Formats: sequence, structure tokens, C-alpha cells
Amino acid sequence: MKSLHMVAFLLAMVGALNWGLVGLFNFNLVDVLLGSVPAVVRVVYVLVGASAVYLLATHTTYCRYCGSKKK
Repeated sequence: MKSLHMVAFLLAMVGALNWGLVGLFNFNLVDVLLGSVPAVVRVVYVLVGASAVYLLATHTTYCRYCGSKKK
């Protein structure tokens, strides 16, 4: 499960950085890198979205600040 969490976190950060670049500079890095293959771009966006949903659903389990405190 740790590796799934790490992959999901990495994909969510890629998505967040891409949206930051789009918002600040109107520069879509995913489209620039993979734009010649639209199907791959779509798969990347779906994986980023699925990662965000996974992280939202499991956040309290893995977050040391939001999870239950062990005494």
C-alpha cells in the first residue's frame, strides 16, 4: 500500500504543478511533453484525477497530522 500511496502522491503533485503552470503562465507542461499523442495526455489526466480521489479517500490513514494519534 505504501508504494500505491507514493505513486498517487507523485501523480497528484504532477497535476498540481501542471495546474499551477497553467494558471500562472498559461503553460500546459503535460500537453507540451505528450501533446503529440492525445490518448496518452488523456490517460495522464485520468491517472492524476484518480490519484487525487485515492488521496482524498485515504488521507486520514496516512497523514501523521490528520490520522488518529497513537499513545
